[in-house]
Amino acid sequence: MKTPKMFWHYSQLRAFLTVFIVLVSASTLFAWRRADSSRVLDLTDRFIDVRHEGQWLVMFYAPWCGYCKRTEPIFGLVAQALHATNVRVGRLDCTKYPAAAREFKIRSYPTIMFIKGNMEFTYHGDRSRDELVDYALRMSGPPVQLVTRTESVDMLKGSHTIFFMFVGLQEGIVWDTYYAAAENYQEHGFFYATTEDIAAHHFDFEHPPAVIVYKEEQHHFYPCAHRAHEMDPLEVNETIHHWVNVERFVSFPKITRFNIHQLLKTKKNLVVAVVEEDKLNQVATHELEFRDMVEGVIRKHRERYHEKFQFGWIGDPSIAHSIIMDQLPTPHLIVINSTTQHHYLPDDDPLQMTPQALHMFLEAIHNENAIALGGDTYLVRVNRALFELKKSLIEMWRGNPVLTTVIFGLPLGFLSLILYSIFCGDCMVIEDEDEDDHEKKE
Repeated sequence: MKTPKMFWHYSQLRAFLTVFIVLVSASTLFAWRRADSSRVLDLTDRFIDVRHEGQWLVMFYAPWCGYCKRTEPIFGLVAQALHATNVRVGRLDCTKYPAAAREFKIRSYPTIMFIKGNMEFTYHGDRSRDELVDYALRMSGPPVQLVTRTESVDMLKGSHTIFFMFVGLQEGIVWDTYYAAAENYQEHGFFYATTEDIAAHHFDFEHPPAVIVYKEEQHHFYPCAHRAHEMDPLEVNETIHHWVNVERFVSFPKITRFNIHQLLKTKKNLVVAVVEEDKLNQVATHELEFRDMVEGVIRKHRERYHEKFQFGWIGDPSIAHSIIMDQLPTPHLIVINSTTQHHYLPDDDPLQMTPQALHMFLEAIHNENAIALGGDTYLVRVNRALFELKKSLIEMWRGNPVLTTVIFGLPLGFLSLILYSIFCGDCMVIEDEDEDDHEKKE
């Protein structure tokens, strides 16, 4: 049986061990984070002179910028992932080195750029580790990378959600146009080329040349490759570029503020399922069922809708609010005409919407029988700007009411004093003059 004195010693020892483990864990975590962040090089104005030496992924930031602070730990993970590559990762404080900010024409924070030689590319995608790493790897290589081993194609299928592949001899109109399209869309996708023998182990095609897109464990072909020699070169160029542009997205991507502009460049109707994610990126069950229903339509009827409609979903309803310039309950459905900027809303309650009702709604849009809202007129632009201003002020007030009051209260207070001195000062002078005239008359 333990005596009270022995129990006291055991308690002390256990407490000491607990504190020791916590301290070791904390120091290890701190060292790991420090190791991650130490991979990011702190750049100065001297970067202007050395930017041509090698390849760089650089974040231009300001210390006071909230978006920059949220991006900084992600950028540390990106630097860690790219440490063994030939891409150097750096950051530059634009408030401390304004000359560099002017040289690279930085207009917003954070701005992420990939720089190689005399070429500079501004990144417009999602600020996630995987997206940034993929972007850097794409931009660090040639527009079209050669695949020389059969097993390499399996590796590509396992590591890429989507990629393009040219099959055949690297010559002729199809190859030239494919390479030009790769140069144009290198920022947005991976492009490869291989021989007929290697491709035959992975793809079903009749004869080269062939242009293939692989996505979601399926492959699809550029339909005009077999008759390209009969077509006008301008037509081949136009059709391949258009095909790459519309095929560079998966069937049902998540839409964010960063990629929505690229999705609208497809010139198709963008069908958007609007749901709301919580802080853990979880979606309520009834909203998840609605999103799955919309996704099921494009999965089962790709041939029917793929040419005219691009499907996707939004987890942040504020993006949808900006589109329709109004509040929108979730779940909901919006269809955006990427050419005219009009949008369409279904009459049915989204929670009661069935695949058949969605078919009818999309057919009405395709036949131009649905009611079009919004657009891109001057009046709509003004209303949109006012809506965004109002929304920004509300978000500022909810985030920090005291700071919002100071920012807008002080200028309004000075303006009130100036207006008072201009108008009420004249009133006082007029009253004094009236009194003097009255005394003279007496």
